[in-house]
Amino acid sequence: MAYAHIGTEVIDTAALEARVVTVEDGAVCTFIGNVRRRSRGREVAYLEYNAYLPIANRMLQEIADEAESRWQVKLAVQHRIGRVDLGEAGVVVVVTSVHRAEAFDACRFCIDTLKENVPIWKREVCPDGAFWIEGEVSLPASKAD
Repeated sequence: MAYAHIGTEVIDTAALEARVVTVEDGAVCTFIGNVRRRSRGREVAYLEYNAYLPIANRMLQEIADEAESRWQVKLAVQHRIGRVDLGEAGVVVVVTSVHRAEAFDACRFCIDTLKENVPIWKREVCPDGAFWIEGEVSLPASKAD
């Protein structure tokens, strides 16, 4: 069974890799989604992620398990919620396999599918306001957010 977790703690990429890397693996594919300074033409101060954890954790686990089964890989994925500062990881996916093609394919499937389907919401906090991100669209956040 794959490791999948959503939580407030800083993501330890080395610890995630240690969960799945063995001497049998010839490929380790690690995707790290960091908070960047500029997005959609705005300067970003930090991000805030929110999730409906009962469903989000279940869905993330299902995606990770599907990838492991489909590509015969080992997978660990972790997503943060709460405040994530510039340069910090908001999400990390680690996939190991005997060969690189399976690792790349499973890693891409996992990150793309979780971004598309898992109920995790991202709010960019900028000097000129805060904006909820919906795909490639940013929506101004209300003052109550």
